[in-house]
Amino acid sequence: MLFFNTFVLVYTLHSRLYFVHEFATTLVDCMILLHNILPWLWKRSGSLVLCIGLNAENEILHSLSFLAAMTLLSQIFEFPFSLYSTFVIEARHGSNEKTIGQFLKEWLLGQCISLLLGAPIVAAAIGIVQNGGSYLVIYFWLFSLLGSVATTTLYPRFIAPLFNKITPLPNGELRRNIVNLASSLNFPLEKIFVEDGSGRTTHSHCRSTDEITAIIAHEMGHWKLNHTVYAFVAMQVPVLLQLGLFFFVRQSNALFQIFGFDTQPVVIGFYIYQHIVMPVQRLLEFCMNLLSRSSEFKADAFAKNLGYGRALRAGLIKLQDCNLSVVNTDPWYSAYRYSHPPLVERLNALNESMKKSS
Repeated sequence: MLFFNTFVLVYTLHSRLYFVHEFATTLVDCMILLHNILPWLWKRSGSLVLCIGLNAENEILHSLSFLAAMTLLSQIFEFPFSLYSTFVIEARHGSNEKTIGQFLKEWLLGQCISLLLGAPIVAAAIGIVQNGGSYLVIYFWLFSLLGSVATTTLYPRFIAPLFNKITPLPNGELRRNIVNLASSLNFPLEKIFVEDGSGRTTHSHCRSTDEITAIIAHEMGHWKLNHTVYAFVAMQVPVLLQLGLFFFVRQSNALFQIFGFDTQPVVIGFYIYQHIVMPVQRLLEFCMNLLSRSSEFKADAFAKNLGYGRALRAGLIKLQDCNLSVVNTDPWYSAYRYSHPPLVERLNALNESMKKSS
């Protein structure tokens, strides 16, 4: 009962913060559109480029200046919400382990990484749009494909260690269990690392050896059943569709004029695109959620078939307890919003499968 009351209180506080945030975001977006803030900011960012002695006619430099200004304004807007979520809601219930200094350090580090990686990506994207011609969609798709592969490869090696301590898993029962599990599935296991986020949050630090092994069996099930490959291939369909829609927006001079622009900068095209195709994005997200949810149920069944049904069930419950995540929700809302089924849905599926097997 104590856990339930804590969950309800935390979820209510997060929901209220979410509604306030969304209301404020909508209000700011309306103000930006109604008062032509974007055209004004675009012109001022060009003036800034000139002030530092660079060529404002260079769209890449002009766009980077504009995005820097937009990012600064966005961070000023988001910062109070992040502070409240971390140091009021999370801290009130003992979930937050961060200090203000650590919070600011991680925030600054994140901004630096975004700047170092974002600037060349934006420059390359603008170059592709400017020179892609009739093959723009194909070139941009290949660029996004390369970016996905690079992110998957580089993030765990270079970026994640900047925020959490990552060390090799020491010898012991857990390591033996994981190695034996990987060997039985012919999983190409090379190294096993532990990512320690205990200095930032108390979430997800509540599992026994058997439960961790069961959850890893679930993850290896995704690999064995080719879910990662299927999801990656399936993702290319909405990516291509959205790139095609962006190409349409890019060619429409009338849309840029409606938003107050007499030229057609690439970054503004992306901004307009994000606003007018949001219904399509929601539909695509819903379809991808259906695929993801199906994969989660199948990976749970895979772990159960390996003999980890009870341990997986216990591990999922403990994860729920530690993370104070949603236990159950309306099935239609769940299908629309969540890429992972809520706990009750997963437990019901596991129980049904275990009953059929017994």
